[in-house]
Amino acid sequence: MTNEELKKIYFGAYSFKETEDGYLQAFQHTEKQMEYFESASDFWYDRCMASNAKTLEFTTEAVSVSFDYKFLWEGSPDSFELAVNGLIREIVYVKDIEKEGTIRWTLPEGEKKVIIYLPADSTVVIKNFEADAVCKRAEKNEKVLWLGDSITQGFGPLRSAETYVSIANRLLNYELINQGIGAYVYDKKSLMKMEGYEPDKLIVALGTNQFGDETMKDVEEYYETLIGLYGTEIPILCISPVWRGDLPGELPKLFDFCAKVKKIAGQYKNVTVVDGLELIPHLPEYFLDNLHPNCLGTENYGRNLVEAIRRLKF
Repeated sequence: MTNEELKKIYFGAYSFKETEDGYLQAFQHTEKQMEYFESASDFWYDRCMASNAKTLEFTTEAVSVSFDYKFLWEGSPDSFELAVNGLIREIVYVKDIEKEGTIRWTLPEGEKKVIIYLPADSTVVIKNFEADAVCKRAEKNEKVLWLGDSITQGFGPLRSAETYVSIANRLLNYELINQGIGAYVYDKKSLMKMEGYEPDKLIVALGTNQFGDETMKDVEEYYETLIGLYGTEIPILCISPVWRGDLPGELPKLFDFCAKVKKIAGQYKNVTVVDGLELIPHLPEYFLDNLHPNCLGTENYGRNLVEAIRRLKF
């Protein structure tokens, strides 16, 4: 495939550009948003271009696919993953491969639905996608803009297909753009109009990095700005922070913050609130570091979130 053809089966991007050496790079933020992150924090800037929730998705009878890849930035060592008809079949761990190379996968016979997950906590560019049969673009449901911090970006499970967003989306089949960024907070300055992009729904999962704030001003201004940009008709889902056990003495403060977030978001008629504390068991076995959910934690998070979305008819 040419890069133009590749774009047709590439999901999770707001825009694309071609690098000098011919790789296709995908972006989930606008240029103005990225300029803001660059001026605000090197940590945010690196992660605002990561490949989180970026996928190649198609229906095909091919039995062989391959593509060239190159890392531009590396965070945590997660994975490339291959899913066929909803089942993960192969994993290529970032720690086991070179910074530039080719990945080849063999597929089962017959027509099937294929998803290729790119690393969630690194920036990867690709080119020269090849398949030995036609690859038809996957059909998707609503366009959803997902806003969040490191848990939404995908740090914790160290598996790109096992982030809670990936798990939930295998069931929901959204055409999503994931703007999760490690260490991010309720920050109205990052909310900017994305020209040419009109999501059907928004999901916001923020707050765990700022529950110690003395006031709720940032949360209040964030939702005011968000509603100002997208109006009062577009459905918005607020997920309050999930449990964290790394600061046990601060849990009363966290619980109070969560209650205030739910109250602030819930005052808007188009915002549906989900209690994040009910999505993952409050046990260290479900977390990488008592803060970021591991694979067990993200499985609970993703599936419980889908149940909540369906129950609330979001």
